[in-house]
Amino acid sequence: MFKMLKTLHLLLLFCLVGAGSALYKQWIPDTNYENKTNWDKDAVPCGSDTVQFPAQRKVSVFVETTHAVREMRLPLDGEFILNSGAGFFVVSGEEPGCGAGVTTKFKDSEGLQWFNPALWQAAATLDDLQHGNVLFSVHEESVPCEYDDVVFKARSSFRVDTSSSQSSIPVKSVSVLGKMFETGSEFSQYLSTRSGRLQFHGSSAVTVGKPACGDPSGCDCGNSVNHKRICGTVTCDSLTCKTPLSPVGHCCKVCGAIVTIKFSADFNLQTYRQRIHHLFLMLPKYKSIQLGMSKVAKPQRLMGIVPFGTTPEIQVVILDGEKGTQAENLAWDIVKDARSHGSNLGITEAEFQASSGGSSDQSGSNAGVIVGAVIGVLILISLVGTLVVLVRKGFVQMPSMPSMPSMPSMPSMPSMPSLPSLSRFKRHSDIGDLGRTLDHGYDNPMFDRPNMMPDIPALYGNETNSSISMSQTGVHFVNPVYDDNETDFNA
Repeated sequence: MFKMLKTLHLLLLFCLVGAGSALYKQWIPDTNYENKTNWDKDAVPCGSDTVQFPAQRKVSVFVETTHAVREMRLPLDGEFILNSGAGFFVVSGEEPGCGAGVTTKFKDSEGLQWFNPALWQAAATLDDLQHGNVLFSVHEESVPCEYDDVVFKARSSFRVDTSSSQSSIPVKSVSVLGKMFETGSEFSQYLSTRSGRLQFHGSSAVTVGKPACGDPSGCDCGNSVNHKRICGTVTCDSLTCKTPLSPVGHCCKVCGAIVTIKFSADFNLQTYRQRIHHLFLMLPKYKSIQLGMSKVAKPQRLMGIVPFGTTPEIQVVILDGEKGTQAENLAWDIVKDARSHGSNLGITEAEFQASSGGSSDQSGSNAGVIVGAVIGVLILISLVGTLVVLVRKGFVQMPSMPSMPSMPSMPSMPSMPSLPSLSRFKRHSDIGDLGRTLDHGYDNPMFDRPNMMPDIPALYGNETNSSISMSQTGVHFVNPVYDDNETDFNA
């Protein structure tokens, strides 16, 4: 008896660990003949009607029962999957209760996309799916994640566009027409059949066989790479709450509350999800609440601006409509429960933000703002001080101010003596901008070293009849054109 109980305990623990973040995701649309929403008249054709399928579209249609028709126009490429005893027959004249008959067209299902979160519903178990006990998720996680089991309804067919930026879409398993595919080779073989080609189309191939999530705290969904494609199918509503929130993995801002939980190695996501459900969501006052819980990689930012990595956290998104009052109350209850029993649950920290502007730690929020402002001022002072030192050392040269146009002198005002400018001072200095001795170039024997002139007679002529002479007032030469006048030009 003890061994049986021990075995049962281990099996239960294995189930909880394996379901750390994996859910069942079911495709909502179908291409069933008996589904009135698949027809343009919002009614299933009767015996007096003409049935028309789009000629150039591919379609796989599941037929549950027998139907009478007057005429049927089929597509160039398609199939009927007939349930046992199902089929069609033609009636002559009018069918009683059907009227004169109309032409009814089957709606085009070509544009239904795998990455449209509105076309999926999630549940913790298959039994919950059958009973409509579905879970709320952020948009990225509404679409099947890598560790999820994908379910297409047993007695139905479908057509889904799997196009994405990736070559494949990995999932744990896929169930089609009541058969579960868990190995890649088996499912690839099904995709090569006529039904598989008509039901799945697009640039990316769905692959199965992804191992179950082995982390009790949950695993990353893996859909962030397709965030833009997912959000391209979503239309966001206008909000009236004070401070709309932006959950990680969601395409739209929301009114409600977000609880952020930091955890240790002892945390189990599935166990905690069940705890929240039984403690709070079963209460009548929280009946209208939508709650989504998942493990996310939250971006970290220095001073709220500079990104420097991510950290794993448990995100609990709580919605209750426009006001968000009940969502904030539930967030408070969750945070207080986490702070009281966190050591037993593997929770190290819990806090929340609400769209009403409230949070679980207002003082801490204000302190953070003050600390950020102080750090900003200190950084600004350091930058100014560094700039001053660089200018004084000569490593940074400040731009000179533009000179002002000269003003006409006033007869009644004596002129002030002009002050030497910095640029003039620097020209008369032998010290350069970087502290080195200025290079004056090469020596000019004519101007720089007047004592050398007598030593170069070939250049300046002989001493008795020189055409170039030097004196204390400058250098003189004789112009032969005006030699008779002995005109000198001061050089």
